[in-house]
Amino acid sequence: MRRVLPGVTAASGMALGRARLEQPARFTIDPTPLAENEIEAEIARLERALDTAQTELTELRGKLHGALAREVGEFIDAHSLLLHDAELINGLRDLIRKGRYRAGAALKMQRDRLVAVFDAMDDPYFRSRREDVDHVIARVQSALARQASSEERKLASRVGEILVTESIAPGELAHLSGHGVLGVVATGGSTYSHSAILARSMRLPMLVGVRDALTDLRDGDLVLIDAERGEAVVHPTAQDLTRYRNWQRDTAREGKRLARLARAPTQTADGCELRLYVNAELPGEITQARALGASGIGLYRTEFLFLKRDRLPDEEEQFCAYRDAVLGMGGLPVTIRTLDLGADKADGTGLALAAEPNPALGVRGVRLSLRRPAIFAMQLRAILRAACYGPVRILVPMVTDAGELAAVRTLIEHCARDLRTEGHEIPDQFEIGAMVEVPAAAIGVRALLSVSDFLAIGTNDLAQYVLATDRNNDSLGQLYDPLHPALLRLLARVIRAGARANKPVSLCGEIGGDPRFAPLLVALGLTDFSMHPGRILNMRDALARCNRNALRALAPELLKAKSREEVAELLKTA
Repeated sequence: MRRVLPGVTAASGMALGRARLEQPARFTIDPTPLAENEIEAEIARLERALDTAQTELTELRGKLHGALAREVGEFIDAHSLLLHDAELINGLRDLIRKGRYRAGAALKMQRDRLVAVFDAMDDPYFRSRREDVDHVIARVQSALARQASSEERKLASRVGEILVTESIAPGELAHLSGHGVLGVVATGGSTYSHSAILARSMRLPMLVGVRDALTDLRDGDLVLIDAERGEAVVHPTAQDLTRYRNWQRDTAREGKRLARLARAPTQTADGCELRLYVNAELPGEITQARALGASGIGLYRTEFLFLKRDRLPDEEEQFCAYRDAVLGMGGLPVTIRTLDLGADKADGTGLALAAEPNPALGVRGVRLSLRRPAIFAMQLRAILRAACYGPVRILVPMVTDAGELAAVRTLIEHCARDLRTEGHEIPDQFEIGAMVEVPAAAIGVRALLSVSDFLAIGTNDLAQYVLATDRNNDSLGQLYDPLHPALLRLLARVIRAGARANKPVSLCGEIGGDPRFAPLLVALGLTDFSMHPGRILNMRDALARCNRNALRALAPELLKAKSREEVAELLKTA
């Protein structure tokens, strides 16, 4: 019988497939106590499942490159550490040996114990890490189940699956999308979680907040995800399937129309010229940016050179990577961001960093670079050498005050002097800019502009810090909202200050490539946008429908708004 389950769209689109329920509780748990002669065989069975789970994570880690390696790798590494956690493993063995529990029952009991520990913690960040426990236990339970039968998985891979889950880790999402999963229905989650952002980049339809999905759905149910309407349709009717086919046809037609915008100018309906840059790090992304008519690279991430290795990249290796990026853009500007790592992402980079209780507020970005001047100087030398192959700007992350940027400029000048002495050709002038992602930087933007040549707003982190909200914490999903009036006022402050100082300001956070926010950003005066290359055409199309003069006239009212609902209503009138 047809049922409609409402949810919130995290990644738009539609998908049709068989439901696959994924949660620790869904696995069949055999409560029968083990006989004495079964204990060692059951421990061996558990060990095989643990090995299988670790092998899957290792293989997945090895397949990730570029942005996926950066965004997803940290979650995979955290799960690998859990699989080797002595308390977890020894506790499981004791439950089997002493308690005579079967492996599945031991896993569930150990999961419940660990979750209770996380739930009792005062720190909301650490409480939210209970998800990692759920994901790891579910992976091991799945490995146990596959030892018995793989028929269901074979069937699902043929017909395509809709994953129904409480939440999904980015690593799991990246893996499953290549193994028959066509879309995701989650009972929890946030539209700005890492997984949701990844789903949008992969064009994988995803609904979050579908509260009854795990109780109302059964494995094998035919499900239509309609993320255009924000609903999942169970046992869709002929009318639903017709709507799905029409959507497929319209999407193909829309894709052809957007393709014609690849070389079109980016301008509003009333003729205001805008610039669309890309966030990139892979050669393929740079090639795509050129093909889509991007104005340049607004954010070139350098972390990929440091990740997944036991030694630091030397100057020559970094120089070659930066030079290739500059050459790949054929004379268009390339904005290279200096190393943006902290203690939470430094494992396996060759950087020995002490663990921190709250890495998001710790030694990261420019704070780390200034504490490791030799490593920082090596990167800056490589960037300066690459700058003789085309226009390069240097972007510094996690800046809090003007003093940090002044210190970076001094180090750059020292590096430039040494390079010239060694006979290297480098430009006479360098543009140095700051990421505005710390509230203090936004509030003190005038001082920052006095020592910088440009600014780039990182709205993902700025929103987290301003709203004191972890965007990956499902229970706080409704609080993480780019329409919050406080965030809008900070954005307007930074953009306005840049215009008064006659210095460019770009926005390279998630909302910079989201067509839904195009009118808002135009209203606030933004002219430079930076995004994933796959969003260039949609954003160009959305901006072409904006009337800049009308939206700018609306800005004073937007900045007086008392709630995000009032902001949304005002935008409807534009």
